[in-house]
Amino acid sequence: MRPWTFPVALRPSCTREPVFQQIAQAIRADIRRGRLRPGDPLPGSRSLAQTLTVHRNTVLAAYRELEAEGWTVAEQRTTRVALDLPQSVAAARPPLRGGGEGRLGYDLAAPGPRRAPREPNLLCFGGGLPDLRLVPTELLARAYRRALASRNLLGYGDARGEARFRSALARFLSETRGLAVSEDRLMVAGGSQGALDLVARTLIRPGDRVAVEDPGYPAAWATLRAAGAELVPVPVDEAGLQVESLAGRLEEGPLRAVYLTPHHQFPTTVTMNASRRLKLLDLARRHRLAVLEDDYDAEFHFECRPVLPLAGDDPGGVVVYLGTLSKILAPGLRLGFVAGPRVLVDALAARRETADGQGDQVVQRAAAELLEDGLLQRHARKMRRIYEVRREALARALRRHLAGAVAFDLPAGGMSLWLRVDPAIDTEAWAARAQRAGVGITTGRAFDFRGRPRPSLRLGFSALDERELEEAVRRLAQALRS
Repeated sequence: MRPWTFPVALRPSCTREPVFQQIAQAIRADIRRGRLRPGDPLPGSRSLAQTLTVHRNTVLAAYRELEAEGWTVAEQRTTRVALDLPQSVAAARPPLRGGGEGRLGYDLAAPGPRRAPREPNLLCFGGGLPDLRLVPTELLARAYRRALASRNLLGYGDARGEARFRSALARFLSETRGLAVSEDRLMVAGGSQGALDLVARTLIRPGDRVAVEDPGYPAAWATLRAAGAELVPVPVDEAGLQVESLAGRLEEGPLRAVYLTPHHQFPTTVTMNASRRLKLLDLARRHRLAVLEDDYDAEFHFECRPVLPLAGDDPGGVVVYLGTLSKILAPGLRLGFVAGPRVLVDALAARRETADGQGDQVVQRAAAELLEDGLLQRHARKMRRIYEVRREALARALRRHLAGAVAFDLPAGGMSLWLRVDPAIDTEAWAARAQRAGVGITTGRAFDFRGRPRPSLRLGFSALDERELEEAVRRLAQALRS
């Protein structure tokens, strides 16, 4: 039987209310406010008597009164809260676990959007998530056990991140992304979203205008707004962010930063061309505009060579580079990072020390070992081959089942396809029917800055295997026909 961890506050000197009635009243109150739920066991009479330093007969008298009133039922070896409580009591019970009345006695700021829980048995095209079935858990577990043996990692550490991990990460970024960074120019954070949050709270002041891509990444918008930013949408076309439009926004008033995903634009997957990259860096240099470059899936480029990050050629020192290992391994590990000048990293570290202080040093040391041994790089190459096959499988299934209804350009990389839907099709209604058919899809409306309907779909292919992709598209086509 689990212990009762909430002792009853008794008033032995109170002559108007005997002690056994005080105990019974306290238990009634716990049932009313939802801390004790129907079927929950009460502590044994001896145990509760010892806790309250009263005679056992006093507790037994309280239990008999509760049973007589219908609050509890006595079984062979225990007393439990009755399952069939009076209707007035059941109706008053709070809908949420955790006690209290479910009400706040103070005001909250408007909350941002939350990730919807994934329904079981749903074939979800998702947001370009990695296939968790392919995570090298045995390698990671062995590295984690070895890291855990270093007990010094269980204490307080460097707010910038575990030193060995930052050193290994710097070499990895140099080899795979062409970045000339050292460990003192890296800040480890809780995923790319945590990295953006840390940067936003350090760079942005309430009321600062920040440009974002439209269509773009709603979670990033929420993070920037939470830091006090006023967001300014900038259109995206087949060559990425329209730098000319960004210049026009600057004429309307100063901008503090621009957030963008130039490698595989989220959600359209297009790559920003070289001409616009140069214009953007020049514009940012002249206007002292921070460029927040989110390179969230750099490892997954399937054709020719990947485009190097903006941060790789940044003479003006305007680029703040955000990245993650979540797409290679798993988002639950929360291994994001920021690369930038040492002054910026020091400011980020100072900011972090006012919040959680540091990240998970044990996980970071385990990841460092995988990087040092080349195991993470090998796993990334394996995933790249698998995801390329899945990209082709999804493309074939779409051409076979939905020709005429959707069109798309096969992206050179990334983890999803951006579909252009026939304008005659009600995309939102199609998505609702697909959900009922067991397929989760995201429409273009979710990525529109103003929430306007867009005749488009974003289908992530990395988390489903070839058989699942074929079945998901078949159901999608069936939902369209219905």
